[in-house]
Amino acid sequence: MSTSGSDIPLHIIAPVSSSNRGHHQDTHSEPTERGMHSNVLRAAAARSASKSFVKGRNKGKGKMREQYPDESDEEATLLGNVERHGGEDIGGEDVEESTQMKRLQVSRHSANPSKSRNRQDKSRTIPFRPGDRFQSHFPPNMVRNQKYNLFTFFPFVLYEQFKFFFNLYFLLVALSQFIPALKIGFIFTYVAPLAFVLCVTMGKEAYDDYKRHLRDREANSQKYLILVPPLSHNPDSGPHTRSVPSSSLRVGDLVMLEKNQRVPADMVLLRTSDPSGTCFIRTDQLDGETDWKLRVAVPTTQKLGSDKELMMLDGEVYADAPIKDLHTFIGTLTVNGTSPPSPHSSSPALSHAATSMVEPLTAENVVWSNTVLAAGSAVGFVVYTGSETRAVMNTSHPETKVGLLDLEINRLAKILCAVTFALSVVLVALNGFRGLWYIYVFRFLILFSSIIPISLRVNLDMGKTVYANQIMTDPDIPNTIVRTSTLPEELGRIEYLLSDKTGTLTQNEMEMKKLHMGTMSYGFDSMDEVAHQLATAFGAEHARQPSIATGTQLATRGRRDMSSRLRDVVLSLALCHNVTPVTNDDGSLTYQASSPDEVAIVKWTESVGLTLVFRDRTRMEVQTPTGTRLSYDILELFPFTSESKRMGIVVRESQSGELLFLQKGADVVMARIVQRNDWLEEETGNMAREGLRTLVVARKRLTPQNYAAFKQRHHEASVRLEGRNEAMAAVVAEYLERDLELLGLTGVEDKLQDEVKSTLELLRNAGIKIWMLTGDKIETARCIAISTKLVARNQYIHEVAKLKTSDQVRDQLEFLQSKLDCCLVIDGESLQLCLNSYKNEFIEIATKLSAVVACRCSPTQKADVARLIRQYTKKRVCCIGDGGNDVSMIQAADVGVGIVGKEGKQASLAADFSVTQFSYLAKLLMWHGRNSYRRSAKLAQFVIHRGLIISVMQAVFSAIFYFAPIALYQGWLMMGYATVYTMAPVFSLVLDQDVNEDIALIYPELYKELTKGRSLSFKTFFQWLMISVYQGGAIMIMSLVLFENEFLNIVAISFTALILNELIMVGIEITTWHTYMVIAEVVTLLLYVISIAFLPEYFDLEFVISTRFAWKVAVIVAVSALPLYLVKAIRSRIAPAAYSKLL
Repeated sequence: MSTSGSDIPLHIIAPVSSSNRGHHQDTHSEPTERGMHSNVLRAAAARSASKSFVKGRNKGKGKMREQYPDESDEEATLLGNVERHGGEDIGGEDVEESTQMKRLQVSRHSANPSKSRNRQDKSRTIPFRPGDRFQSHFPPNMVRNQKYNLFTFFPFVLYEQFKFFFNLYFLLVALSQFIPALKIGFIFTYVAPLAFVLCVTMGKEAYDDYKRHLRDREANSQKYLILVPPLSHNPDSGPHTRSVPSSSLRVGDLVMLEKNQRVPADMVLLRTSDPSGTCFIRTDQLDGETDWKLRVAVPTTQKLGSDKELMMLDGEVYADAPIKDLHTFIGTLTVNGTSPPSPHSSSPALSHAATSMVEPLTAENVVWSNTVLAAGSAVGFVVYTGSETRAVMNTSHPETKVGLLDLEINRLAKILCAVTFALSVVLVALNGFRGLWYIYVFRFLILFSSIIPISLRVNLDMGKTVYANQIMTDPDIPNTIVRTSTLPEELGRIEYLLSDKTGTLTQNEMEMKKLHMGTMSYGFDSMDEVAHQLATAFGAEHARQPSIATGTQLATRGRRDMSSRLRDVVLSLALCHNVTPVTNDDGSLTYQASSPDEVAIVKWTESVGLTLVFRDRTRMEVQTPTGTRLSYDILELFPFTSESKRMGIVVRESQSGELLFLQKGADVVMARIVQRNDWLEEETGNMAREGLRTLVVARKRLTPQNYAAFKQRHHEASVRLEGRNEAMAAVVAEYLERDLELLGLTGVEDKLQDEVKSTLELLRNAGIKIWMLTGDKIETARCIAISTKLVARNQYIHEVAKLKTSDQVRDQLEFLQSKLDCCLVIDGESLQLCLNSYKNEFIEIATKLSAVVACRCSPTQKADVARLIRQYTKKRVCCIGDGGNDVSMIQAADVGVGIVGKEGKQASLAADFSVTQFSYLAKLLMWHGRNSYRRSAKLAQFVIHRGLIISVMQAVFSAIFYFAPIALYQGWLMMGYATVYTMAPVFSLVLDQDVNEDIALIYPELYKELTKGRSLSFKTFFQWLMISVYQGGAIMIMSLVLFENEFLNIVAISFTALILNELIMVGIEITTWHTYMVIAEVVTLLLYVISIAFLPEYFDLEFVISTRFAWKVAVIVAVSALPLYLVKAIRSRIAPAAYSKLL
């Protein structure tokens, strides 16, 4: 490099703070002295850093980014030596450029003087071998799903419990018993039930959180190898590796990944074990798709000879701010010539090597965390960690789910509290507010506290446990697990079902079902005929090799025999794809591609005798039925995109040199590319109605002259700066995609899960609206919607895709408003635009449609849709999925159901209910859900009735005794009433059923009745309130009228009548008797009779065994219970319930 003209003084350059120099040493751990060439290298590096930095900053979201203070540190690192050797001359141009760059840097510093990191801009420029201080700016790489820690557990759990009015009320009642003036009866009777409920709930929460902590610890402690630079005293030694746990990985680390290892953080792929720089990853936990995805290492770093060269690379990676989008990444890799030289090296060649190179990075160069390396090994450069990784950004934090029934009962408790307070004030008012009336009000409140029975919570929680046990032990739905035992009743009130597609409705196993060739059609059962014809064709070719090999026998289509036509179509299918055969450790062959459709077709060609045995980026080989191998050079590949809807390939037969352009794609685009025909449109329609995915196969023979002309024009288009993609597509259309010979039409079936069609039909008849949310393509989702009968046979399907403006959204919504009987199919991009511009209108219209299919949905979009439906409709939403990408949606739903499938157990572990296949949902909702809700509603109201009746009796008693706040029943009688004397019969209501299992599943309309919420409503609540007032009043007043002479025995008389009344009421409420119910009734009655002998302070035994006592109690019970039995009998005749019509 010339040193002439270097008369510009270096002191123009603004000085860099000493802290930056310190950082320089920390970052590179190198000696500070450098030779002349090192300075030149650094100056060039600084220039390239400036250019790449400015270039990187101009990418992104279209607005200029402010620079981190850290980034100036990095530039200072690159420039440190230039400044230190300020007296040495450098080439004039270099100084001028570095001076301008320094001025730019100074102006940036003045614009952003603060040393604190700019919060708005999270983009980063990461040098190789960054220092600790730089790495500490980014979040730690920790997985944390725990809800609590030691300090937050008690406050949070107690808050969750006492935000329920129910528990708060009982806490206040229990605390009041420590005030002597308010004390009534035993403190134990008030404190024990509350303490029991709290201990059970807190124990359950603690156990669940501990399990989450163990899972987190396992994920965080997985070991990974990272490359570390050689020691400074021995720089020539190779790079060392160090094993570190996943949680210790930091931005800028070089991580070595092995086959089947989970990727621990978002990283740029620098090298792979495959010489071509490619590797496959599994993304099922990220986007739900089980097919392998191809990723490509950065070409510059893939070419490096060893890990040492990679470690000592002088360069940096620019990465845009972390975002949720899984399909987008903007970044650059800047390589500043060679690696930093050792102090001993003084080779003049270095100055020539100091050329900077900037390589763009896209999503195909990046592997996201939570994906798995499927084959080979790789080295990655960490760019995002912890909370900034795509996987974490697409996961929402779980909320504590509370069932609607619990909320409704909480609402009723508030009404009951108001009733209690009003009753207390009325009784004190009737007494004329004498004496310490406010104390009396509180004493009455405590006397009437049984109106809101704490036993209600205990009964309901025990009921939920019974329902959960019934679900888990049901032989018809084996291996079903209830993970959230507080929600079984919610299963009986679902009105929206949001389902994933891949692995939930489908098995994600493709199978070639049909091949149509215009005049001939081969179905699944006639594939052996295809194999026979193919063997004939290749056998004939083998026999007449010379004549065919020259390609002269180009007979017209009409005269060609069937076997050669079949040979052409099968060979085209065996060549036109993006499938790579992978040999496993055991020698078996598996196929990998980004689309399972392609794998299905290649497997089919293998089954009929034409096997793909080798494939790399330039060549592929297929083996014919006769055992010979045909080799083809891959000259061009035009991959499938959602815009083009087709894929093409140009191949050259190695022996004959014959050039072929083969193409397959969707019928809508291929129909205008192939030669005129009269059967394609009709047959694709027929296959689509069967739910098959159709692909049209065509080919064109090319002459070397044609191909050369295409190649030249295509290259010219590919180097254009503007409109490059359009220009390249136009050249392909002009030279290749014209008058293609139509070879055939394939129909591939995505196998559905067992009984999916009948399950969906059953759920629809039950009034449940079904949405399908998938990360797959529109075409695929549409096919599955048809094959699963999610869409009725002749129902109109309205596709909405690629919307760009809010005007387009409005037009689509107006159309949908006028056609509410159609099925909407919408892509993720358009869905997001709808939610951004017309959220309420979109949800209002979409929730009225019979079916909605959303494609290309990100995990957060799925969760957002679930939340929106919940907020807008106030209805219960159930989400079902099987992959890690469904976790957010499952957690956002009222009820989340996870399927244990091929995509692992992540969805199953995060769900409230875990099943092994979709069809189990029918029984889970129609039978278990329906029963759980009906039983809990009946149980809750009966327990409230049990508390109300005794409180009404207390009110009547107090009114007669001059409004004195004295307890009618004290001590054991109060405790026994809520427990031993009534608990078993009342709790036996959890076994009641109105119809048998078969009828519940044959008539899903019964389920629709439940969603109206009539089992527990204000109407039914007030009916029970009136029953309680009538019965309580009747028992107490009749006791006083009939027994005025035996007034001292009033307690024994009224209590016996009360217990008998409750046992009879349980009997009246039961629809179908169960053995346990009969036992509960009989045993409870016996227990009561026996206990009378042991309670002489309450019962006079001589009086109790007299006939006078017996007939008078019988009259009281008849007056209180008989009218209700008659009312129920008359109602069942005049206005029978829906279920009774089916019995």
